[in-house]
Amino acid sequence: MRHISWRATGLTSVAASVAILLAACGGGTIDEQTKANESKAGSAGDCGELNIAVNPWVGDEASSYVVGRVASQQLGCKVNYKELKEDVSWQGFGTGEVDVVIEDWGHPDLEKKFFADQGDGSATDLGPNGNVGIIGWYVPPWLAKEHPDILEWKNLNKYAKEFATSESGGKGQFLGADPSYVQFDEAIISNLKLDFKVVFSGSEAASITAFQQAEKNKEFLIGYFYEPQWLFAEVPLEKVALPPYEDGCQDVPAKVACDYPETQLKKVVSTSWQKEGGPGVDLVTNFKWTNDDQNQVAKYIAEDDMKPEEAADKWIADNQDKVDAWLQ
Repeated sequence: MRHISWRATGLTSVAASVAILLAACGGGTIDEQTKANESKAGSAGDCGELNIAVNPWVGDEASSYVVGRVASQQLGCKVNYKELKEDVSWQGFGTGEVDVVIEDWGHPDLEKKFFADQGDGSATDLGPNGNVGIIGWYVPPWLAKEHPDILEWKNLNKYAKEFATSESGGKGQFLGADPSYVQFDEAIISNLKLDFKVVFSGSEAASITAFQQAEKNKEFLIGYFYEPQWLFAEVPLEKVALPPYEDGCQDVPAKVACDYPETQLKKVVSTSWQKEGGPGVDLVTNFKWTNDDQNQVAKYIAEDDMKPEEAADKWIADNQDKVDAWLQ
């Protein structure tokens, strides 16, 4: 079910209202007004192609498909979804393969290479998308409840053997995520002299499953995770306090010994695509939503097994007022 009946209903209501108004004013007919509306729709739909990178986590997928479905259904864009890693996505700005990365978590190395003030100028920062990213070290709620002191990093070595697995070589296992994500966990462990070893889950889905199982079976687990993420509504993970983040503490990756910062997630786009202008550029420029908005769509996809197109359509139908603000 694609939840698009509201569009037809809305257009019918608008056409009927306009026809009544014209009749009252003594001019125009329904046919004439219909042709006028079709003409306007045709010009608004002259959007061309929109290439959106879909990075490998469900939150980005949710944001990308909501923007893409609005662009295709309401602006007439031909939308292409490109499933790419973050660094590969940025390389696509200069080749024309990628127009939009809708959820960037902050990549100083890529900004230096691709932003105009530092690099080749193929990428442009289009401002915040409304989401606030919180990366950190998390444990399942049962563990935090039974051992509350585990939420302070200085106490982790006390429990290291409890976290050990067949893959951690006698040390406590720290569950990393997708190796392509922004992460400093190996350096943090080394510099804080923690008796742990990073073992990568390989994907967001694998990390989610691991935390779900650890909560269900009361298993010791600590790992890299982040918000916004729909899992927190089901399993309210508890964050471990690392040394507080300070400006500059992550400038040298090998020396990182601090927590991750809260990050205003932003939209990064192809500079040439932005300069061309058009309704697609306006939509992406105006796009903003909340962590709760994204978590809802992500849950539809990951937990309710909806296709991303269907999940996006459902949210759009339920939140047309927010969509209208992006389209103004």
